[in-house]
Amino acid sequence: MTRLSILQYPDERLHTVAQPVQQINQDIRRLVADMAQTMYAVDGIGLAATQVNVHLRIILVDISEKQNQLLVLINPTVIKMGGSAEFEEGCLSVPDVYETVKRAAWIRVRGLDLSGKTIEIQADGLKAMCIQHEMDHLQGMVFVEHLSPLNQRRILSRAQSTKSHRTPIR
Repeated sequence: MTRLSILQYPDERLHTVAQPVQQINQDIRRLVADMAQTMYAVDGIGLAATQVNVHLRIILVDISEKQNQLLVLINPTVIKMGGSAEFEEGCLSVPDVYETVKRAAWIRVRGLDLSGKTIEIQADGLKAMCIQHEMDHLQGMVFVEHLSPLNQRRILSRAQSTKSHRTPIR
C-alpha cells in the first residue's frame, strides 16, 4: 500500500467533478486500500478520491474510534435525505480549519461495495455529515463553499498565505 498526497485547498483540481467507476478491478481495490491507509495515517474520518487527485466516484468513511469500520461507497447516489442539522466540519484538504456547516440530518445512500454488490445505507449524525461532505468532493465542491462569502475569503487568504510560506522540499 502507498500513502497518497492529499490536494490542498485552493488547488483547482479539487473542483473537478468525479466520473463514475466503470469496473471494480484490482486497480480500484488498490486505490481504495491506498486511500484508506492515507486517511488513517492522518486520523481522518472520510476521504474522497478527488482529494487524492483521482477523479472517480469513490468515498471512504470511518467514524469509529478504533478505525475498524471502513465504509467504501463506489458511485454513491443520494436516495433520500431529510431534516436539518449543523455540524462543525474540517477537511483533510483544508488543514486546521473548522467551521459550522448546515446539512441534512439524515441521508439514505446507494452505491457499490468493493465486490461490486449494491448496498444501501441510512445514516444520521456524524456519519451522515461525513458522507455528505465526501459526496460534495465528488461534485467538485469543498466544504468552505457552504460558508458565507466573507468566511470563504478569510479561509482562502489564510490557505494562500500558508502555501506561500511553506519551504520547498529539495
